[in-house]
Amino acid sequence: MMKIIVLAGGLSTERDVSLASAAGICQTLVEKGHQAFLLDVFLGLPDAPDNLEEVFTLPDHGLSITKNISSLEPDLEAVKASRKDNSPCFFGPNVIELCRLADITFLGLHGGEGENGKLQAAFDLLGIRYTGPNFLGCAIAMDKGLTKQIFMEAGVDTPNGTCLQKNSPNHSLESLGLSLPVVVKPCSGGSSIGVYIVHTEEEYQDALKNSFRYEDQVVIETYIKGREFACGIIDDQVLPPIEIIPKQGFFDYANKYQAGATTEICPAQIPEEITKRMQELTKKAFHALNLDVYSRADFLLDDAGNLYCLEMNTLPGMTSASLLPQEAKAAGIEYTDLCELIIEKSLKARYQ
Repeated sequence: MMKIIVLAGGLSTERDVSLASAAGICQTLVEKGHQAFLLDVFLGLPDAPDNLEEVFTLPDHGLSITKNISSLEPDLEAVKASRKDNSPCFFGPNVIELCRLADITFLGLHGGEGENGKLQAAFDLLGIRYTGPNFLGCAIAMDKGLTKQIFMEAGVDTPNGTCLQKNSPNHSLESLGLSLPVVVKPCSGGSSIGVYIVHTEEEYQDALKNSFRYEDQVVIETYIKGREFACGIIDDQVLPPIEIIPKQGFFDYANKYQAGATTEICPAQIPEEITKRMQELTKKAFHALNLDVYSRADFLLDDAGNLYCLEMNTLPGMTSASLLPQEAKAAGIEYTDLCELIIEKSLKARYQ
């Protein structure tokens, strides 16, 4: 039995997705006999008992914070305003103290400061043990522009594209060496928030305007029409790929988190040769980005049979219905065992 803090929430646009993932993780760890507690990294636990050790035996295990999770983008300003101490610190009251008391902190965070390596680096300095990839791998993979450059150098097929700064004097596609249609997306965003497929110059300018609302740097890449897949990896074991079929549009925020919006097939019904190639590219991408423990790669397969790796998700969704757990189940790893396997592999990677 271990004392485990399951860390979630934060100030990412994927805040609510994170809470849903972490609730599933916490619940299954409790069912496996661990003293697990779900904690919002930003809001913390301001009304904690004087003896913080008692938190690990509280009857609700912190799960009450996941009530009324929305399928829409969260109002982050409202979240900030709800914090009692009005502090701008990313770590809420008692978060660091509780994570230091735990045997390990399970990172149920998605996007933003939880996935860009900063939190992992802080935990390394504080001596806090955590799950998932190391800080450097997270930092590299979170930057889609840098990831694209590394993929190209490492021989991981990826759509042609480049980065564009908000203050750049020239936003024209011609100057970037690209032509319509293109995909416009924030450089470090997640859950496909701020991602646009554009076919006209007017759509392109609107997409830039909207994407720059999220970040000062965006990625512009050639639009590849094709089928969508994901392929997970755990400690060099590549999982069976899963195909994602949105009922309309592409696998954006709404399609990812609204019930019934997509059909998911696992294992993917594709030729064995394509499956093997996807798995090989997943492993190559994983190592090229200096990742460890686990991650999930996203792919497109065009009509000509060409595979394109879009990115690596270093803390992918972890509800029982999420893509990685579905792939793990197809490989014979049940959800409850997957959560413990991630802890085991994280301890092996850094703490043994």
